[in-house]
Amino acid sequence: MGKIILTGDRPTGKLHLGHYVGSLRRRVQLQNEGNYDRMFVFMADVQALTDNADNPEKIRQNIVEVALDYLSAGLDPEQCVLFIQSQIPELAELTTYLMNLITVSRVQRNPTVKTEIKMRNFEANIPLGFFCYPVSQAADITLFKATTVPAGEDQEPMLEVTRELVRRFNSTYAPVLVEPDIMLPENATARRLPGTDGKEKMSKSLGNCIYLSDSAEDVWQKVRSMYTDPTHVNLNDPGHVEGNAVFTYLDTFSTDADFAEFWPEYKNLDELKDHYTRGGLGDMKCKKFLNQVINKMLEPIRERRSEYEKDIPEIFNILRKGTDEARAVAAQTMDEVRAAMRINYFDDAELIQQQTAKFAK
Repeated sequence: MGKIILTGDRPTGKLHLGHYVGSLRRRVQLQNEGNYDRMFVFMADVQALTDNADNPEKIRQNIVEVALDYLSAGLDPEQCVLFIQSQIPELAELTTYLMNLITVSRVQRNPTVKTEIKMRNFEANIPLGFFCYPVSQAADITLFKATTVPAGEDQEPMLEVTRELVRRFNSTYAPVLVEPDIMLPENATARRLPGTDGKEKMSKSLGNCIYLSDSAEDVWQKVRSMYTDPTHVNLNDPGHVEGNAVFTYLDTFSTDADFAEFWPEYKNLDELKDHYTRGGLGDMKCKKFLNQVINKMLEPIRERRSEYEKDIPEIFNILRKGTDEARAVAAQTMDEVRAAMRINYFDDAELIQQQTAKFAK
């Protein structure tokens, strides 16, 4: 068995910087390093429908948006498998079997589920599909025998559910499924990137995102209004970098080379922080620097996206090919799952022979 990566995103909108630093940037690095045997990256439209069942058009329209973000960020369909979740029916089948191996109370204890139920105001009326999505996610991972899942730290409780289900399945039936490990972002400050308001993680639903496809002008408008330090009223007031979204973003994105190019007055971020905390440095100067850093990073992504947008039928062709490849892998795993569960009736020659002898007259 090789080293396999699986990861994906809900296609509920364009991808933003939180997605990029949380997993997408790392996916591209891993793909290019070539240390894994296979990489599967998918659009989790089934999971997205668990809280958008009354608006499937939203999901439908965003499939291409997410695919464009993947490709423009650097994912290469020649090196990784890009596919659409709903087009792999084996996922639904495996989800059904895994549901029998976990209790309602175990799902209820999942802190990620609790948080998302509250965020979506589902406390009084939780859709069953949404409630069970940790099991669906486990099926996504185990169907492709993923050994590694790049994700933010908020997904660790979901991975633990997956590992528990793998152990339960393998001990109950046969050692078919694989326990995955989570791969957290290398930069600790990027594990939960705040929104531009500084209060929550970056989220489409909260309207506090900088998108990978934003124009340079859009980025500047968002950076200019970004939350900083409410006590830093006057230029000479000492500033605080903790909880200051501008400095959290600089921690995440800026490099010494950026300072050399855009703000040579400082050698690195530590020098900038020192000046800011002493006082005498305005927020707007810091925001202008951050704007240059982000736009420098996003410019090649924008350029690639512009090229991909010229041939949308080819985007669908890429997704079709990837989905066909993923389906072939899924079918092989499900053959093993059914054999382990002894429900491969038509392929079990021993069962057929046994039953023939039983009913022989």
